Amino acid sequence: MIKQLANLPRRTKSLLILTVDFFLLPLALWISIALRLDNWRFQSVHAWWVYFLPSLIAIPIFVRMGLYRSVIRCLEDRGLATIVIAVTIAVGLFAGLVSLLSLPVVPRGALLIFWILAIVCISASRFVVRAVLRGLLQPGGRARCKVLIYGAGSAGRQLVVALRTGQEYVPVAFVDDDPRQQGLLVAGVKVFAPMELSSLVRALNVRQVLLAIPSASRNRRVEIINQLEPLHVEVREVPGITDLVEGEVRLADVREVGVDELLGREIVPPNIRLLSANIIGKCVMVTGAGGSIGSELCRQIFRNQPVRLVLYEHSEFALYSIEHELRQFASAKRLSIDIIPVLGSVQNGARLFGIMVRYGVQTVYHAAAYKHVPIVEFNMTEGLLNNVFGTRATADAAIRAKVDTFVLISTDKAVRPTNVMGASKRMAELVLQAYAQDPAVKTVFSMVRFGNVLGSSGSVVPLFRKQISAGGPVTVTHPDIIRYFMTIPEAAQLVIQAGAMGNKGEVFVLDMGQPVKIVDLARRMIHLSGFSVKDEINPDGDIAIQFSGLRPGEKLYEELLIGDDVSGTDHPRIMKANERCISKEELDIEVVRLAQACALNEFGEIHEILSKCVAGFCPDENIRDHLHEVLQHGTILLH
Repeated sequence: MIKQLANLPRRTKSLLILTVDFFLLPLALWISIALRLDNWRFQSVHAWWVYFLPSLIAIPIFVRMGLYRSVIRCLEDRGLATIVIAVTIAVGLFAGLVSLLSLPVVPRGALLIFWILAIVCISASRFVVRAVLRGLLQPGGRARCKVLIYGAGSAGRQLVVALRTGQEYVPVAFVDDDPRQQGLLVAGVKVFAPMELSSLVRALNVRQVLLAIPSASRNRRVEIINQLEPLHVEVREVPGITDLVEGEVRLADVREVGVDELLGREIVPPNIRLLSANIIGKCVMVTGAGGSIGSELCRQIFRNQPVRLVLYEHSEFALYSIEHELRQFASAKRLSIDIIPVLGSVQNGARLFGIMVRYGVQTVYHAAAYKHVPIVEFNMTEGLLNNVFGTRATADAAIRAKVDTFVLISTDKAVRPTNVMGASKRMAELVLQAYAQDPAVKTVFSMVRFGNVLGSSGSVVPLFRKQISAGGPVTVTHPDIIRYFMTIPEAAQLVIQAGAMGNKGEVFVLDMGQPVKIVDLARRMIHLSGFSVKDEINPDGDIAIQFSGLRPGEKLYEELLIGDDVSGTDHPRIMKANERCISKEELDIEVVRLAQACALNEFGEIHEILSKCVAGFCPDENIRDHLHEVLQHGTILLH
């Protein structure tokens, strides 16, 4: 019956509520007069038509103030305030009419009682219905998930309201660091101290903890997450109030805890001078603009207001996506930045040169590259053509187009690489260092080297999330493997700032903090998703971690420096590596050899050239390119 009523059309339900109000007001007036006169005999004391005057006055006022447009299931404190105002206006008009018509049947003392009863009746009718709907309309009779909210401030209170409008979650407790809040009832939910977290989770059977502490420092959030991790509850968080529409928390804004917060360090605020030096008022080009790093570079560049931003990308869909996003951002912020989407390959030097000249490019951020180690290992020539010769073509076009600044986004895998991808990125660095040695070249080249970025394409984080959602197992290549991690926005900001410090072919290295053990990261993600790890110690756990073995070309650990010759810069998170490079004449010879080897698919020759040019290159003896074996046996004729 209740579900049938709840599923009625909105107009029908509004008419039902209006009808109830129409008869509740006469009832409230009769009770008021009866209480005032202590006479409960309706017919012999009063004229019947008087009781319906409040309804005739109040209903139009209620309609005008929107009482019949509100969704009762979502009714909260502001709805009650509207009811009080509407009833007060209606009773005031009724009292004026009684006085004007000198109706003796309505004692003046009864009007105050009527005002109170009318508010109670109109409010109670709605809140009773709300309680019934929230309690009985759960889909499939499913038990609601018990939620604990960490933070009883504004965000926490608004989150309680959002949760109560749905049928899936029920807030059972608050936890707050402020001693003044502890012990109070906030929105009907009791506030507890942080030291009671563990006992609360067990006693209340809490399945999810929501962090509603957007103003807390990163270190404090890390401390709280560390405290919650052993409890095996799902942890989610509410973003900062300034990031939400009109400052209100909505259930849709609650997201998974960013694993970046487990890195345990504060982000250094950017140097505004460095951040805008090569961007503000200039024409900037980003190659690989649709990739993980490239797209974030575009966002950061856009916020520093260049005159024009050229998006150079070989993937049509990726180009469309970043262009669409930036145009929406420009429209919302009313920015008049010219956005130029260009489809093209970085190996096409003529096209690059034409685009740079056509739009007067002054700064280039070269992010276009193949970065996935095993894929490049099996596709050696394509990886080299894109990473080495694509960089060379882009740099050559920038020199001819008289571009002021050229910044290469490099990787820690370029240091003593064990794989072709890392070697190709070091070769790209050597190409730029060779150009930088030429006194005739006016373009300032620099390279920025950093490790893994959380959430990028190919990152373990989205892979782990997907595996956890599927119920496991979570796959880790090796129990001892470690990696440096940084968030995409932080990496992009530091790349831009490092590029502004470039002078003559410097290799800048970002401070990535302490390395993270991948298996520990997997365990944390499992725990913070509300599950336990299934292993020998806990055979009844939820999700197992499986070790799949190192992939082709993969190292147990990565380095950021080839040698120890490193110096500081104006930024605490950016260092400058002083590393050996090759003269342009020598490099040109080897690049020609490399081009011929790629054209002829001579993989042994490719390894030999890379070993000669790239310091510390120590590849696996096995060549894994798709064509290597068939070419060795002569089963395919390519030339």
